[in-house]
Amino acid sequence: MKNNFTWFLLCLACMMTLSCSDKKNTADESEKGVSTVLPDTKNEVAVQILKKRDFHHELVSNGKISARGKADLRFETGEVIAHIYVKNGDRVQKGQKLAELDKFRLEQKLSQSEDALLKAELELKDVLIGQGYSPDDFSKVPAETMKIAKVKSGYEQSKSQYELAKREMEHATLIAPFDGVVANLFSKPYNPANTSEAFCTIIDSKGMEADFTVLENELAFIRMGDKVVITPYAGGDAFEGSVSEINPLVDANGMVKVKALVNAGGKLFSGMNVRVSVRRSLGERLVIPKSAVVLRSGKQVVFTLKDGKAMWNYVNTGLENAIECVVSDKSQKGIEDGLLEGDTVIVTGNLNLAHEAEVYVK
Repeated sequence: MKNNFTWFLLCLACMMTLSCSDKKNTADESEKGVSTVLPDTKNEVAVQILKKRDFHHELVSNGKISARGKADLRFETGEVIAHIYVKNGDRVQKGQKLAELDKFRLEQKLSQSEDALLKAELELKDVLIGQGYSPDDFSKVPAETMKIAKVKSGYEQSKSQYELAKREMEHATLIAPFDGVVANLFSKPYNPANTSEAFCTIIDSKGMEADFTVLENELAFIRMGDKVVITPYAGGDAFEGSVSEINPLVDANGMVKVKALVNAGGKLFSGMNVRVSVRRSLGERLVIPKSAVVLRSGKQVVFTLKDGKAMWNYVNTGLENAIECVVSDKSQKGIEDGLLEGDTVIVTGNLNLAHEAEVYVK
């Protein structure tokens, strides 16, 4: 019995020894794992030396493309369309034939009106000769007498009908009024022309305009001739242009309409939605990346690097473009919150920084 009890104590001691060993190993592994997860106390940052340089202000707006030259062409008579020589999207030159009507009825009408006019001229001569005027020189006939004679002979009515028939004949063929692109052509040959609607539209695609609006408080930053960059929201290349028109009227919403000329080489379509960026140089300023500015307690803060530490600086920002902004200059009289030329500005890695936090430059 005594031997059994001794054996039990030996087994219990071995089990406790193994248990303690396992706990120690587990604790060692745990400490090792924590040491690999804990981050370094220093923050990695990128910096930039602050210098005065030329700042280009950018004013951004949404716009719509329109053609400077646009002509809606229509037939003046409802004759049958004989030929259509173009289709939508075709580029045409000034004077190029686009379509024409069947001219048989128009030719007959013109011929008949021409005959009627000749007869009326003979009647007019007979009336004037009957009043004693020489047939070789009617220039001496008083204006009132000539007017009455033209009415009696039917000359004025015949002349009007002839000129109308001649015009209808001339407009039976549609001609491109300028170089451009054909649009909105939906008619088919061998169908009567619709005189109440445009047969097609010619768009001068070489001279396009971007129509956009700016806020009235932005008028100080836009001038005639300012450079603009037009970027279609549909994608593709950006195109340069210039401000060509500023409407001198502020609407009820505080907006001002502006136009910009853009030469896109036919790559922009009328009606396209575009992003308009107006860029203008405002001279030398203290300029920093927007990423350098963070908020602390609702105030703008920029961190600068000094002796390996991030130093907290209250600032005020002003004009901006897509990536940069003007920052207040403490060297100017009366400016307390700001930066100085030559400061080493932290531009990235600054979101979670605190004042005098240790950092290292990557």
